[in-house]
Amino acid sequence: MYLITMVGNVLIILAVSSDSHLYTPMYFFLSNLSLVDICFTSTTIPKMLVNIQTQSKVITYEGCITQLYFFLFFGAFDDFLLTLMAYDRFVAICHPLHYMVIMNAQLCGLLLLVCWIMIVSLFYCTGLGVYLSSAATHSSQSSAVASVMYTVVTPMLNPFIYSLRNKDIQVSLKKFFGMDDGDDISLTRIITSNVIIKAFD
Repeated sequence: MYLITMVGNVLIILAVSSDSHLYTPMYFFLSNLSLVDICFTSTTIPKMLVNIQTQSKVITYEGCITQLYFFLFFGAFDDFLLTLMAYDRFVAICHPLHYMVIMNAQLCGLLLLVCWIMIVSLFYCTGLGVYLSSAATHSSQSSAVASVMYTVVTPMLNPFIYSLRNKDIQVSLKKFFGMDDGDDISLTRIITSNVIIKAFD
């Protein structure tokens, strides 16, 4: 799953950065979401895979604090980016004639900057809340399943939900890989099957 997440998000970043037709606010936010998803999953999954391999759950205090910081930071950034994407789609649907005027490059950059500032503030507030709150009694198995859902499954599905089924992204990726645009085989299916085959080799 981690490999699929990495490949899917890297492909989106490559597609958006290599095709000038995709230099629009929607794809700008999508490529940033892909970058954040890569960072988000990379804060916990590699350590988790090492723990599974070595059958050890040991982590240093410094490592734990660092992991928690980046996990909360990129998790919050993910949420704010999804909010910005929702606003972008709202403007595109409700004000289509004014879309390019409202969602100009300066506003997109400003929204991204505000997003970063809000995340830093949110991180300190939530971090303080975690230390001040008491630990609730809950099942370790149910919390482990919930953790896997939001740390592995969601970032893996984001590329497929938001981008790889998008015709513009598929055309851009076909151009990037030198494939014929008239090819009927779904690029998403090819990528997914190749990643799954390599993961089980």
